[in-house]
Amino acid sequence: MKKIRVYEIARRLNTKSNIVIKKLNDMGIEVKSNFSGVEEDKAEKFIEEWNKARKEAIKELKSKKKEDKKKKKKEEQTKQEQPKSRPHKKKEEKFKKKEFIEDVLPQKFKKRKKYKKTTKEEEPKEESNEIEFRKGMTVFEFANELGVDFSEVLSKLFELGILARKNDIIEEDAAKLIAEEYGFELKEEAASSELEEELLEIEDRPEDLKERPPIVTVMGHVDHGKTSILDAIKKTNIAAREAGGITQHIAAYSVKVDGRFITFLDTPGHEAFTEMRARGAQITDIVVLVVAADDGVMPQTVEAINHAKAAGVPIVVAVNKIDKPNANPERVKQELSNYGVVPEEWGGNNLFVNVSAKKRIGIDELLEAILLQAEMMELKANPDKRAKAVVVEAKLDKNRGPVATVVVKEGTLRQSDAFIVGVQYGKVRALIDDKGKKVKEVGPSFAAEILGLHGVPEPGDTLIVVSDEKKAKEIAEKRQEELKQTMLSQKTVSLENIFEQIEGGEIKELPIILKTDVYGSVEAITNALSKLSTEEVTVKVIHSAVGAITKTDINLAKASGAIVIGFNVRPTQEALKLASDLKVEVRTYKVIYEIVDDVKKSLSGLLSPEEKEEILGRVEVRQTFKVPKVGVVAGCYVTYGKIARNAKVRVLRDGVIIHEGDISSLKRFKDDVSEVQQGYECGVGIEGFNDIKEGDVIEVYQIVKVQREL
Repeated sequence: MKKIRVYEIARRLNTKSNIVIKKLNDMGIEVKSNFSGVEEDKAEKFIEEWNKARKEAIKELKSKKKEDKKKKKKEEQTKQEQPKSRPHKKKEEKFKKKEFIEDVLPQKFKKRKKYKKTTKEEEPKEESNEIEFRKGMTVFEFANELGVDFSEVLSKLFELGILARKNDIIEEDAAKLIAEEYGFELKEEAASSELEEELLEIEDRPEDLKERPPIVTVMGHVDHGKTSILDAIKKTNIAAREAGGITQHIAAYSVKVDGRFITFLDTPGHEAFTEMRARGAQITDIVVLVVAADDGVMPQTVEAINHAKAAGVPIVVAVNKIDKPNANPERVKQELSNYGVVPEEWGGNNLFVNVSAKKRIGIDELLEAILLQAEMMELKANPDKRAKAVVVEAKLDKNRGPVATVVVKEGTLRQSDAFIVGVQYGKVRALIDDKGKKVKEVGPSFAAEILGLHGVPEPGDTLIVVSDEKKAKEIAEKRQEELKQTMLSQKTVSLENIFEQIEGGEIKELPIILKTDVYGSVEAITNALSKLSTEEVTVKVIHSAVGAITKTDINLAKASGAIVIGFNVRPTQEALKLASDLKVEVRTYKVIYEIVDDVKKSLSGLLSPEEKEEILGRVEVRQTFKVPKVGVVAGCYVTYGKIARNAKVRVLRDGVIIHEGDISSLKRFKDDVSEVQQGYECGVGIEGFNDIKEGDVIEVYQIVKVQREL
């Protein structure tokens, strides 16, 4: 049973460990120090009861405050109704005595009277009973707003069951109650509404919209000629440019075709495309899918199709390498039609162009096809509003500082514009176009490099122009605070929470990414899963392929809100880390009916895991030794996490599981050890398995039992 340490419970409750220890001991749960462990179910029950008691205490205080307010009002009313009493005689006599002494004093001992020049009678100022409150305010700052010592606020918080320090952030509910006690009301920071107004979308009038160039991403399988086609397009265009051509590399550039422009994103294919989409940046208008005429549809071609379809972007197919003797463009059309990419002449919606990047055949026809697709889409933008752009690439330059390549989506970006981009801000110091020239402004669908940032933004971040740099800084700081809170409370799709999200109407479709060891399994599992759709939710396999679970799969899952399911395959080390960072659920199985059973149970709200697999580490086999009477021992290097003697292992060859079992021996040099940490070498023997080879990866894991909840 997994245990939670006392200090972790205290941190979650925002209180001290010694208070938690005392309360736990009162409940009959024996703990000695803040490092003592409490069984997970007991810890969760304790936290639940604590929060319940805290809510009740707050309710009681609120009702008490209301009663006190009513009493005060009644007392004030009775005072006003009573006739004013005459001043006391003794007080009157005292006043006369003081006046008499002042009259008899010589002039030099008398106090000088101060005279004020007054034009109008000063009206008494009405004291406001409102105090400003902003998110992220510390106890000390809040106490200053109230005009009391911070120790008083700390004691009030303690009464509410919150143990805080002066530099801790105070919650709004608690601040409201304490402010009421001092006779104040909270008012939200006025600036926040102004800041929100800065970022409000301004609706365009139809007459303000003008035609804009299409933004194109080129995708496809490795070695099918994506780069060659982009180079051919660039070279065709350089002839029309000034001598010297492109002076520097930029992640996006525009090409002129018969007086019209096309902007190409020079990104490393579908991985970057999906990474940007995962950040909410839908920048691409058209995808050019490159397929080699002599090779046909390959795994990455299918991947590219799935990524484009998930984004809802139209596909123009460039059938490359038609100059080769074994080229067969008709076969390519036939294969692509199986994946829903059907040529126009066959009654489909996709434009197909035969090209040869090497011999520059069909490049002009491809550009014309892109413009034709753009015409059908009627791409328009308003160039006369404040600019909105998307970051395609960003870096920290040694000489120029933070630099970002952006593509303008709407409006016109000008030099000296203040802007906010993600959690960064800045003022446009210089704009450099795709030819390396300094320009004063950039319009919709055109790319430029920006100098003047205060930090490096993320690719996919949206840049919005604001009125001044001060406001941009305020918005950036506010966003940084919000990002921290979002990261803590991020809710992702998992088989455990699907039923709750279906009931709440949050999801209507359960997207799944499926990776298996052989093609036969892909079809069998896809068919089985598609039959599980219910009235409330549709089960849809948005991408399926053979091989290990990669970073690309995790990025696509994040962008589409999908669950990754692996059958007889494992995630790569990079994918494992990325899934953990992005909180994407990855599930692996060895039996098909278990996949179907788990998805079925999750859709009906019955799934609750009994056993959970916890990855401890990964070990790379660098050498093998035959030891008499023992068998084969692997000389290994721990690349991630650790390897433990009592853990279970699985041997992976090219991402596919070839063996699962236990460790028979674990040594550091000649010594037997219980575990070896990352960055160290060790000798590993696997029970009943001698077919281990150099380059194999040993994945170390343990099974953690999780109690079922009703």
